[in-house]
Amino acid sequence: MTGDFRFGINMLVPDSRGAWTDKCRKAEDLGFDVLSAADHLGMAPPFPALVLAGAVTERVKLNTFVLNAPFYNPVLLARDVTGTDQFTDGRLELGLGAGYVKEEFEAAGMPFPAARERVDQLERTIHELKRLYADPDHKPAPVRPGGPPLLLGGRGDRMLGLAVEHADIIGFTGTTKTPDGAPLAGATVEEIDERVAFVRAKLGARASEVEFNLLCQFVKVTNDRAAGLAEVAELAGGRRTVEQLAELPTVLVGTAAQIADQLRGHRERFGFTYFTILEPFLDEFAPVLEELK
Repeated sequence: MTGDFRFGINMLVPDSRGAWTDKCRKAEDLGFDVLSAADHLGMAPPFPALVLAGAVTERVKLNTFVLNAPFYNPVLLARDVTGTDQFTDGRLELGLGAGYVKEEFEAAGMPFPAARERVDQLERTIHELKRLYADPDHKPAPVRPGGPPLLLGGRGDRMLGLAVEHADIIGFTGTTKTPDGAPLAGATVEEIDERVAFVRAKLGARASEVEFNLLCQFVKVTNDRAAGLAEVAELAGGRRTVEQLAELPTVLVGTAAQIADQLRGHRERFGFTYFTILEPFLDEFAPVLEELK
């Protein structure tokens, strides 16, 4: 961990074996705590990518961020989860989601169920995984009796309710509710506050046991924070003002010291201690990791 934080890097670009292993080593050397593989068509296959990452690293946790649960048969998924857990010496963290990209379902020749049905399937998957983890006849067995730590990511009431009940790590997307299959839009800071409060109210005694994760959408290390935020506002097509963006925990802009202070503030306000950075910002975020050591 970097101080009281954990930082993950979510790998998005499929590469040759050599390029993939090089950037996995680099992420570990820079000080990231978690190396994640996204689960989207056109990206690296998550489980082989993580096994390969585990073979060339020593310390980082290895995370699926997050698997599109409706794409997987739960029994076959359990085999891949526990096998990957064994092959990475227990470093696996399993991230699961309900899926949201309609075009990916269509490309896979699968119907795109309503959100309720996708969350139903995710819930069935969670229960089946737990059942198989506990089954002494299930092989390969998970390294830990209860299986690898579970991250559930989402934004809706039902999805976050599942996370409250089952997850070791709750992933907040920093996006707002949209119609099924529509492009995701960035949430306001008030919406993130509300989602965190919703989860806290439901967690009760489990609050101290659960880690809060946030996916960061943009990082820019610069000596001119105002200009950097103006750049983000332009990229966002004017949907958020510079003042709104300055408050968002999904947007990290400023000097390394300023960003470190922003992260401390987001930890205090929202309880986020585990931040996931997107691969394009791998090098950009490195000075912040140094600042927080």
